[in-house]
Amino acid sequence: MTEKRRFTRIPFEATTHIVSAGESWHSPLIDISLKGALLERPDGWQGKLGEHFSIELNLDGGGGESNISIQMEAEVAHLEDNHIGFNCLHISLESITHLRRLIELNLGDESILDRELAALIENKEIE
Repeated sequence: MTEKRRFTRIPFEATTHIVSAGESWHSPLIDISLKGALLERPDGWQGKLGEHFSIELNLDGGGGESNISIQMEAEVAHLEDNHIGFNCLHISLESITHLRRLIELNLGDESILDRELAALIENKEIE
């Protein structure tokens, strides 16, 4: 079977914090899914395919009191001139709960989210 599973990308305006080996950058988020995130490439960023980074996405835009964030360990999956695609390697239960809710609110159809979660779990069991 050559079918490649796709996960719904949710456009979301937020700033992310990317960290690796003592260096850090701030970058606008383009979109996010259960599988990863697409960010604008920050100035001075020299990451390469397959490199691992910590990513933190502040859901309240930095101006609220809630400090709700999504944190994940991710690897660079693809690079374009102005974009970085990250594949999520590890995410905490608290962060995946926030991400699930964000996607659920934006999809408006819980059955799509349930299918994507099942596909993600199935994919992780195969790896």
